[in-house]
Amino acid sequence: MRFFRELKKGSTKLLILTVLEKKSMYGYQIAEEIKKLSKNYFDLADGTIYPALHDLEKKLYIKGEWKKFKGRERKYYSITEKGMKFLHQASKEWNIFVKKLSAFLPRKQEI
Repeated sequence: MRFFRELKKGSTKLLILTVLEKKSMYGYQIAEEIKKLSKNYFDLADGTIYPALHDLEKKLYIKGEWKKFKGRERKYYSITEKGMKFLHQASKEWNIFVKKLSAFLPRKQEI
């Protein structure tokens, strides 16, 4: 459904920042952590996660650092102080949004 796809797309950056709050990770690892924590609800494709990572890096919410791992280089991302502030503000706004929106949604009727 297009509606749910748009909701998921709109929450990608918040999801990324949330997992990076715990530790630095590379792109595929971030996607896998999000997938695991959401019990497969958020399965982010490369075409979704990497543009989001680049945008977050451009806005200085995260920083990337190339590191060698088993002979290969991977770009590890970590959240910046600016990213932490954004995450906490966005989380507050998201919680308010969900609470206000919920007041308009039909309640599940008991059978």
